Amino acid sequence: MYEHEYGDATSYASRPPRRFRHPAVVAGAAALTLVLVPVAADRFAAARVESNTAQAFQEGMDTPQRPEVHVRGFPVLTQMASGSLRQVDITAHDIPADGSARPLPVSRLDLRLNGLTRSADDTEARARSARATASLTYADVSDALGPEVSQGAGRDQVAARIRLPFGDEATVTARVSVVSGNRIAFEDFQVTGGPLPDAGRKVLETVFDRPIQLENIPEGLTLRSVTTSADGLTARFSGTSVTFHPENQST
Repeated sequence: MYEHEYGDATSYASRPPRRFRHPAVVAGAAALTLVLVPVAADRFAAARVESNTAQAFQEGMDTPQRPEVHVRGFPVLTQMASGSLRQVDITAHDIPADGSARPLPVSRLDLRLNGLTRSADDTEARARSARATASLTYADVSDALGPEVSQGAGRDQVAARIRLPFGDEATVTARVSVVSGNRIAFEDFQVTGGPLPDAGRKVLETVFDRPIQLENIPEGLTLRSVTTSADGLTARFSGTSVTFHPENQST
């Protein structure tokens, strides 16, 4: 209440002016509230699904850090109610390859999962279809093969430098290709520089004759192509009914 005092000690009450809100403003605010509340709830649900998926993937793939997970499409709550997420993108780093005779870690794995569902007992998740790109560094390829490997002249070629006794070096090349069982083969082995004794040639031929199997790829994905770049090998996969297990899910 506002009061104005005058000299005769009489007080007069003065009411503050009434403010009238335009009906359109009120309706707009109400409509905005109705929109924002479901959006916030949907975003909260999406964040929770992304967190749970990241944790399960990390446990299953034994990655040092949780992957980045993004649930696509709106609303997510409707997708959850239907039991199937339309599209989920996952980016994971440093996936180990334990238990392999020649382990080849995946430095980065980008997954796009379509139609992701969970089993009734929460023991596995399954995607109706999926595509993936795996990045393999030359340092890891070198550790798996033995010789120091780098990019070759062609898009599907690698070069290997062999250090020989007495300070000599030899350079060889091989073509990368896909063979069954999610394996990378090294074909058309050739010596391109330096002396290489017959004994050394035979050893290298044996090394390159053995394909490397990728042990750390989710079940259901099939290797389709492999190419080279300045940084390493890029392996591309696709598949249907791709399965993820909370524990060990590697093939």
